[in-house]
Amino acid sequence: MLLLLMSNVTMEANSILPILKKKLAFLSGGKDRRSGLILSIPLNSDQTSMEELSATLDYLLSIPSEKCKARGFTVIVDGRKSQWNIVKTVVLMLQNVIPAEVSLVCVVKPDEFWDKKVTHFCFWKEKDRLGFEVILVSANKLTRYIEPCQLTDDFGGSLDYDHCDWLSKRLVFEKFTKESTSLLGELSIINDSEKSATVDKDKSTDCALLPSFDPETVLQTGHELLSELQQRRFNGSEGGGGGQAGPAWCPMEEELLAQPQVMKLLDSLREQYTKYQELCRQRNKRAQLDEIHTKVMQVVNWLQGPGSELLKTHQAIGDSVRAAQSLQQKHEEIESQHSEWFAVYVELNQQIAALLSAGEEEEVTELKALQQQLSDVCYRQASQLESRQNVLQAAQTFHGTTQELSQQLDGLLGMLCADVSPADGASIQQNLKLLEEKLQTVEAGLTALRQKGALLLEQMCSHSSWSLEETESPAGEQQDNVQHIQAVMDEMELRKQRCEDMVDVRRLKMLQMVQLFKCEEDALQAVEWLSELLDALLKTHVRLGDDSQETRTMLDKHKKFVDVAQSTYDYGRQLLQATVVLCQSLRCTTRSSGDTLPRLNRVWKQFSVTADERQQRLELALNFHTVAEKVLQQECVEVESLDEVDASGKTLLDRLGMPVIFPDGSEQSFGSPSDTATAAEGVRERLLLVEERRLQLQETRLHSNQEEEEVPNGLEGRLDVIGEELSEKEEQDEEEKEAEPQDDDLERATQDC
Repeated sequence: MLLLLMSNVTMEANSILPILKKKLAFLSGGKDRRSGLILSIPLNSDQTSMEELSATLDYLLSIPSEKCKARGFTVIVDGRKSQWNIVKTVVLMLQNVIPAEVSLVCVVKPDEFWDKKVTHFCFWKEKDRLGFEVILVSANKLTRYIEPCQLTDDFGGSLDYDHCDWLSKRLVFEKFTKESTSLLGELSIINDSEKSATVDKDKSTDCALLPSFDPETVLQTGHELLSELQQRRFNGSEGGGGGQAGPAWCPMEEELLAQPQVMKLLDSLREQYTKYQELCRQRNKRAQLDEIHTKVMQVVNWLQGPGSELLKTHQAIGDSVRAAQSLQQKHEEIESQHSEWFAVYVELNQQIAALLSAGEEEEVTELKALQQQLSDVCYRQASQLESRQNVLQAAQTFHGTTQELSQQLDGLLGMLCADVSPADGASIQQNLKLLEEKLQTVEAGLTALRQKGALLLEQMCSHSSWSLEETESPAGEQQDNVQHIQAVMDEMELRKQRCEDMVDVRRLKMLQMVQLFKCEEDALQAVEWLSELLDALLKTHVRLGDDSQETRTMLDKHKKFVDVAQSTYDYGRQLLQATVVLCQSLRCTTRSSGDTLPRLNRVWKQFSVTADERQQRLELALNFHTVAEKVLQQECVEVESLDEVDASGKTLLDRLGMPVIFPDGSEQSFGSPSDTATAAEGVRERLLLVEERRLQLQETRLHSNQEEEEVPNGLEGRLDVIGEELSEKEEQDEEEKEAEPQDDDLERATQDC
């Protein structure tokens, strides 16, 4: 099949490609027994366009050479899927298209043959008029005229044919032939022009000529096509020796010449392309040298001119972070401009290194000089850029640290200027701790600022030394920068010192406030302690003692108890006096301690009244027990002594039943009623003993002096009265004991509430 790719016609497959894709007719590559080519025309049930079929036949018949056409064609018209009228039209059309080249037309009829009345036309009778023989044959009998190996599988043969593959390779062959022929002419013109340009160096117009097609692509296409042709020839030679039913198949002479034709084109193309490559290499080498020299001078001139001027005019460091960032942005723009030229430098350096390895001695000397000049200028400019970048980074860091330190000082100053009105001493301690932390932060920030300033000055000095090597640096602007840095550091130092002084004052004030709160808390605690002492005095200090010794001991303890309360009261007074002094020092007009002194005085007055009452009761009890013990211990007792004991006991009992009256008019009793009853019971028992002693004394006197008879009767009556009083007292005690649990329950409920 690929052997039919060669063509000398002007018609191209690409011009009728949509028609060729329909496969209206095709040359499968098979041959008849006369070595004539087989032309197949498959007819379909659809209406076939005669114009398209005619165009297809014209193109297919233009492919073989005249010698091949002379052997004649065997045309197979496949009418199995078509109508008789179309078949007849096609056969008649062959007479007009290829009458001389057609030697035999085989019309493949369907299994159910056409009607006889339709096929009354006899082709064999028209042989002379048609110019070729037409036979009607079934598909299974087609092998009588053509070998099976020369028939495609549509007709029961074994010949492989892929119409799409044939069409694609046909397009490749035509494209290669067209492009290679055109490319050979262009390369020949370019090479000749280059030779004339070499002789006359002033003429450089033709040196820029370029071929229309890529030689590499055309050569690759030709090699692939040649490989396909060689493969086909090899397979065809093997297939020709295996023929059994007819003569051995062998390629035609023109078909065998297709490979040399392609090879000749490839050889010529490679020869011209090799010359073209050499010319391009020489041209590129000359152009490279000129371009390198031009670019080197461009880089050097820009770096030494506009580039150096940009660095010279940008020496400021700014006075704030924003100004430093703006300068940094401008410097980045300058670096971006330099980067473009540095990229050119790197590229030029690589190109020069490549040329040095294969250049001539004269070229090497020139290239080395250019390379050294370019490297010196670029390295010097890059160092200045880096030094300027370091200065700007140090300046930005310095201004950032300055801004941060300024904010810290502003925060510390705002804290110092704000009024201190904490609620308690703990919050003051917390504020004092926060104040100390802020001060430490400011000190650390100032230390960092000094370090950043020293680094910036060092970087500026280094940059100045670089600048002085090439140009005269503006010393005035540099001196202004140094003075600005020093002024900023001095200002921050002064602000920090002022804040430290204010911190000392605020620290003293806050410590006084801590002391004030402590005094207030301690004064309140003193009031609480005094209230607890008063409560303990009223609830627990009820007993009066069973004898004079115990009462005297209790009286001593009571004095100590009163001394403790006095100390507590004095301590509270001192604390409140200190609070007043601190408030005056702090200019605090309103404090919560204003009501503490009245409370302290009120509790102290209540305690004093209660303590005096307690002391008087103890003194009465001591007097009572002392007289009673004296009466009970003496053998001879005067009646007046007994009366004195009786009067003292009644006075004590009356005093126990009286409540304590506070200065505000409120009343409060010692202990519970049961505690009071218990204390009174001891007094009554002692009175009963004294009365018994009185009876004993009277009985003794009755025996010694029996003159008075009415006295015993009176004594008995008095004892009866005392007994009745004791009985009534016991009944009252029992009723009070029954009522005590209820009182206790009420007291507990009150406490729970």
